[in-house]
Amino acid sequence: MFNRILIANRGEIACRIIKTARRMGVQTVAIYSDADKGALYTQMADVAVPLGGSAASETYLNIPKIIASCKETGAQAVHPGYGFLSENAGFVDALTEAGIAFIGPPASAIRALGDKIAAKTLAQTSGVSVVPGFVGALASPDEAVKVAREIGYPVILKAAAGGGGKGMRVARSDDDVHEGLQLAMSEAQHSFADSRVFIERYIEKPRHIEVQVLGDQHGKVLALFERECSLQRRHQKVIEEAPSPFLDDKTRAAMCAQAVMLAKSAGYYSAGTIEFIVAPDKSFYFLEMNTRLQVEHPVTELITGLDLVEQMLRVAAGEKLAFDKVELKGAAIEARVYAEDPSRNFLPSIGRLTRYRPPEVTDGLRLDSGIVEGDEISMFYDPMIAKLIGYGPDRATAAARLAQALDRYVIDGLRHNLTFLAALVRHPQFASFDFSTGFIGEQWPDGFKGAHLTEGELHRVLAATALYHAQLHCKQTDLALVAQIAGHSHPLTVHGADVQIGAKRLSTRISTQPGQPLVEAVVEGTALALTIRPLALGYSVRHAGAEMVINMLSPRAAELMAKIPEKPAPDLSRFLLSPMPGLLLRLEVKEGEPVKAGQVLAVVEAMKMENVLRAPADAVVAAIKANAGESLMVDQVILEFAPQTPA
Repeated sequence: MFNRILIANRGEIACRIIKTARRMGVQTVAIYSDADKGALYTQMADVAVPLGGSAASETYLNIPKIIASCKETGAQAVHPGYGFLSENAGFVDALTEAGIAFIGPPASAIRALGDKIAAKTLAQTSGVSVVPGFVGALASPDEAVKVAREIGYPVILKAAAGGGGKGMRVARSDDDVHEGLQLAMSEAQHSFADSRVFIERYIEKPRHIEVQVLGDQHGKVLALFERECSLQRRHQKVIEEAPSPFLDDKTRAAMCAQAVMLAKSAGYYSAGTIEFIVAPDKSFYFLEMNTRLQVEHPVTELITGLDLVEQMLRVAAGEKLAFDKVELKGAAIEARVYAEDPSRNFLPSIGRLTRYRPPEVTDGLRLDSGIVEGDEISMFYDPMIAKLIGYGPDRATAAARLAQALDRYVIDGLRHNLTFLAALVRHPQFASFDFSTGFIGEQWPDGFKGAHLTEGELHRVLAATALYHAQLHCKQTDLALVAQIAGHSHPLTVHGADVQIGAKRLSTRISTQPGQPLVEAVVEGTALALTIRPLALGYSVRHAGAEMVINMLSPRAAELMAKIPEKPAPDLSRFLLSPMPGLLLRLEVKEGEPVKAGQVLAVVEAMKMENVLRAPADAVVAAIKANAGESLMVDQVILEFAPQTPA
């Protein structure tokens, strides 16, 4: 076994690798950019080496700097984590030449499987079922349109290198292909330094199910069951679980057999994932292979009892796998906690975590995180904050534990998706497993505005909030209040530990800590957790996927409030605003130019994704307010339209 390894990554996955290495008695070296100075993983590692700069190209993608850091610290091997250089065969070659081991597959397997075009070719020759498409890089938009017509719409354009949803565009028309190819190639070049894009049939209403494989350097390859990854947004996974409730034993066995066959054909060893698209009739097609550890590996670890990072280290050191089969036990569900704004169509959010209080980790709950309170989520890297995983003997138990933990997760300082995740794992279609990869986009096409609470749930929230208000401010045994929510008034009375709402008298107990927004409550025997933050006239309350403003007023104050006219919102229709913090990559129009509704005006890059901004209506560009290459704040004006004159 190695004495010291370097982790060519950052954040959550670096912390995850360090924990296993420490348990195995292996020392760790962290590398860090200027933006990550003082990050948790740099403190956890035995040695931390600064790389200088903040951009990924200067730091975590800089092969010479990483190899120099290995030599400087005496690291014998490198674990790449996921993303960055984890699927870069040239990186493996450079390490090998420098006499440093790579904790992952051989370069030959990465070339054969990490490249989507090469992988599809190998799968076809190995007898693995593949999605119909064009196996080769597209040379021009005209060629892409010709191929798309031959395959039949809809099609999907996909970057040959990399993953994570970058460089992917669904196209349903010739125009979509023309525009999508340019965007996909640009994203691919920027994220992976490889602009090649290919095309294949887009299967409607698919499920995304992947098989975890693990092999050693002595020819043994095992399938460690599957993960269900169909809950996605813009091709980015949001919820993952293992095993997939959709698969029957026969289909599971067939998928695992094909995954092992493909891995063996490529001479693969270490951990890797073979992804399949599964149609509603359970027919399945090879999609791609990720020749690395996956973000969602914890769900596999929980149902198998294996530590995949440990296995990767042992395989890289030349050890044989110490087992011939693995038993599947229980169910695990993972939620990715992101810095993003669900109400603004999930646009990235950046800023400092002024408060970061994850839920207490107990039996049946796992948290993989790489940040602490006070850390900053920057525009340079992926906006994932943490991974929260529920585990239990069955899927319902795992989902319930995850839902309860999400309600107890507190983050302040930036927008996040905790409310959305809490609503998602409680959704009836999630419980019945009635969804495909398009579910999130179909349910919330314009972003998530909050879950709808039942009358019973709302009354419990009101009772807990009213008692909180009474204990915090009034110290009265009997207190009449009016709770106002979204224009609706709910008269109620607090009687000691009882709260009267209409004809119902609810026995209520709450538990809080001074200065902390998390409130634990028991209302009529039902336990619930709420996040309550004071506002001018009441509170912002989050619970069970709902986020609401509750004004707590005296009856007289409520009467007077009803007489105050509402102030109209300012008219911003004359401006194109940046919907997110990011980099203005391109401006597609000039001052004085007339534009049509839907026309591309600008492209803003945030978190390595390119976001197209279009004209909301026919207009004339009156003024350009920002320049290409400029860093934008959220809601910053990019351009102004001329006032519309009456016809």
